[in-house]
Amino acid sequence: MRPATSAVWAFAVAIISLSAPAQAVDGLNIYSARHYDSDTLLYDGFQDATGIPVNVIEGEGPELLARMKAEGKNSPADVFLTVDAGNLWLAENEKLFQPAQSKVLDSRIPASLKSPKNLWFGFSTRARLIFVNATRVDPKLVPNYESLADPKLKGKICMRSSSAVYNLSLMGALIAHWGPAKAEQWAKGVVKNFARPPQGADTTLLQSVAAGECAITIANHYYFVRLQTSKVKGEVEAAKKLTKIFPDQDGLGTHVNVSGAGIMASAPHKAAAVKFLEYMASDEAQNIVANSNHEFPAVAAMPRSRELTALGTFKADPLNVSVYGENQAQAQAIFDRAGWR
Repeated sequence: MRPATSAVWAFAVAIISLSAPAQAVDGLNIYSARHYDSDTLLYDGFQDATGIPVNVIEGEGPELLARMKAEGKNSPADVFLTVDAGNLWLAENEKLFQPAQSKVLDSRIPASLKSPKNLWFGFSTRARLIFVNATRVDPKLVPNYESLADPKLKGKICMRSSSAVYNLSLMGALIAHWGPAKAEQWAKGVVKNFARPPQGADTTLLQSVAAGECAITIANHYYFVRLQTSKVKGEVEAAKKLTKIFPDQDGLGTHVNVSGAGIMASAPHKAAAVKFLEYMASDEAQNIVANSNHEFPAVAAMPRSRELTALGTFKADPLNVSVYGENQAQAQAIFDRAGWR
């Protein structure tokens, strides 16, 4: 990032304590539940393009949602930026967003990656892949998500907690495709195949599979790319022990999710907020997304980075991602009944 040019910009990318009282600030006020260093490049690029300073409050998604609800109409937030369509839907369900009318967004963001009501938009996608330690399990045994419930895989699978929003969104998609009865049967089958109780996050699960602590997991693609491109030798070696699988290539396609944003219903700077969402759909921002955090650009015409190209092409599930949130409560209930903690 270039040096700050004003007192306002010096404040612009500061991370402000969630306990700080709400206050109106000139510029664009973003509440962000994304925690990627590369996002600073996006804020910097937006200011360069528009001259509008960016003020950021970072926190976990549930904390920020609670804060915005408590602030109500007095909230200084213009934009809520977060990961996972399930989290975006939670904000929509609390009536925290207002529609964004923009020909730019309409033309550049695919319909499957945004709210049908234009309340929020996905600006990057992440594919939920299966990863296998081929010395312990034949990758041909797990061509799709459904195969994870195969009794042949008993004692082989490591997973995150069912309350992790990535798992809730995957289950939300499976409910939409299969119906709740089959989705619950699948969850029970996966639980029977656990090598250990659910724990950890995507990176630690990948490392567990590489180390042979279990043989199979699911994780977002970019965590794998981070291991591949790490400057830590042990992480690079771990990536070499993993076989990646794009699930369901002969069927529905691989489950994809989004990072995205919406404009707050009480946004004090709505015009600036619309400009920010349009900037996020621009070639410049989409290139930052792809090259700095290894997420897939939401704009279909954008080229992939070298690392993403190396992953190969794949068929993505075309299901509208808003379904993940709509089915979230039912997904958690199914996991609970299945014993997936």
